[in-house]
Amino acid sequence: MIVLQDVCKTYEMGDEVVRALDHANMHIRQGEFVGIIGPSGSGKSTLMNIIGCLDLATSGTYLLDGQPIEDYSENELAKVRNKKIGFIFQNFNLITKLTAEENVELPLIYQRIPMRERQERVEAALNRVGLWKRRHHKPTELSGGQQQRVAIARALVTRPSLFLADEPTGNLDSHTSEEIMDIFHELHEQSNTIVLITHDNDVAEQAARRIRIRDGHVSEVIDP
Repeated sequence: MIVLQDVCKTYEMGDEVVRALDHANMHIRQGEFVGIIGPSGSGKSTLMNIIGCLDLATSGTYLLDGQPIEDYSENELAKVRNKKIGFIFQNFNLITKLTAEENVELPLIYQRIPMRERQERVEAALNRVGLWKRRHHKPTELSGGQQQRVAIARALVTRPSLFLADEPTGNLDSHTSEEIMDIFHELHEQSNTIVLITHDNDVAEQAARRIRIRDGHVSEVIDP
């Protein structure tokens, strides 16, 4: 499903060239649950942005479902992000003025899904994360764990082929983190593809396979 071949990403900072990704190679199959682990500044965010079609590599090839992403126009990339990828972020990225229900519905409005179908899909997604009864609450009226559940429901509702989670437990206490990871395990058991990016070894070890990134270099984690 995901193939990175010799992917490099460089940035110019004054006279210096920073190599955020250095000839990264990676294969992720349909239905896998993969944890990508690395410290701050290792290139995790850059890797996430490229996998999520939020940014393009400086060189190398990224194939998503067999299609080279660098050939896509900006409009085509936006469609890929909206339809194929469910994003889940550390800071939830919910719109504070909207209720939980409205936050989950928003990507379906962008997709021009009819109202009746939107309502059914939003209800199903919020029920799946156990928050249908809190659907009229705004993010400020929800706990951190509940906000992350809303964010997961928002990712679920578009029925993506890939869930891309960036430090999804980073702002949560240990008990709430376990609850969120349980949801990811359920999604994986239902044959969803999950790529979870984290700096936390305990979180990464819950994935079926782990990939390490350090100083822009990507390598498979092989258990002894």
